[in-house]
Amino acid sequence: MNKTTQEGLKKDPELESPISADPTKSRRLLSIDALRGFDMLLIAGGGTFLVLLKGKTGIAALDWIADQLTHPEWNGFTFYDFIFPLFLFIAGVSLTFSLNKGRSMGFSKFNLYRKTFIRMLILILLGILYKNAPIPFFEPDQIRLGSVLGRIGLATFVSTLLFLNLDFTKRLVTGLGILLLYYAALYLIPVPGYGAGDLSIEGNLVGWFDRTFLPGRMLQGNYDELGILTQIPALCLTLFGTLAGEILGKAWLDNRKIKYLALAGILGIAVGLLWSLHFPINKHLWTSSFILLTSGMAFLFLLMFYLVIDVWKIRKWAFFFQVIGLNSLTVYFAYSFINFNYTSTKLFGGLYAPLPEDWHPVFQAFGAFMLVWIFLYILYRLKIFVKV
Repeated sequence: MNKTTQEGLKKDPELESPISADPTKSRRLLSIDALRGFDMLLIAGGGTFLVLLKGKTGIAALDWIADQLTHPEWNGFTFYDFIFPLFLFIAGVSLTFSLNKGRSMGFSKFNLYRKTFIRMLILILLGILYKNAPIPFFEPDQIRLGSVLGRIGLATFVSTLLFLNLDFTKRLVTGLGILLLYYAALYLIPVPGYGAGDLSIEGNLVGWFDRTFLPGRMLQGNYDELGILTQIPALCLTLFGTLAGEILGKAWLDNRKIKYLALAGILGIAVGLLWSLHFPINKHLWTSSFILLTSGMAFLFLLMFYLVIDVWKIRKWAFFFQVIGLNSLTVYFAYSFINFNYTSTKLFGGLYAPLPEDWHPVFQAFGAFMLVWIFLYILYRLKIFVKV
């Protein structure tokens, strides 16, 4: 997409990822696309058939994996809790490249602010559409305002403001300061009827704030994990992602980048686990310990993908994930508006019909996911990449 500026006709830098108009020919870090694709693989149904396998094979390892692809009811952590935080982190990594590209092309700070602000508004609206379709226009109290896309948009906008005005160290201190203030707020601000420091489902500050100030429908009834207060710690994931992106963008030897990414990952996990002894790991509340744990994990996952794909140049295996990662918004919406399960049954139902009936949903889900990948591959071949 081209925009006319006062300086003349300039190419508009992508604000979601460091991507050119033709991703197949750009000199980009393929590890970022592959990691995003790995993340979207689980969001887009890649893990559904694994969950459905639980209890059917007698293989303990598969049952354990299935348990890791469901969320805990309250405190605790499973791998599935890592999926959305990882996406927020990747958004920050990509943002670093995009903003640096924009600045190198002569775009002013104001121009970049405006672009990310407009993108935030679009993502908020798309998020409302995704969470509420068909939208109950005449029942506004049934409209859910919190959304994954809205959270990404807000986190990206705030991270843009901080990235363009603060250096590496100041952004790190800002992120840690936000997590400390959030920790203090949940423990020191009293909730009517429950007092201060109550982290139960009923008595926590986050839920009370949502019930008091968040209009519309809340996902969990008395609170929404994508509500108001949890936006604050969640944006730290994207902010920390800009730190990782800055490390990758440095003109350093790969060994130095690897060392810094590994150190950040290990420290994040260690401090998160230590903090959890007093401030429990809880995705519903997006606790500070949860943010540091998932940030540390994200640094290490980025390190692994970068090391294998962009340093060792072992790339063929990553193509499967890259196809998904280049159209992450497409796959996110496709699963909501296209019934791939129906098509899977129509195309493949005859193949698994002789199998026991309780296995049918497993193969239906696997077939649906493969149809999604083929759909994205066709878009890839046609060089169609949907971005906001």
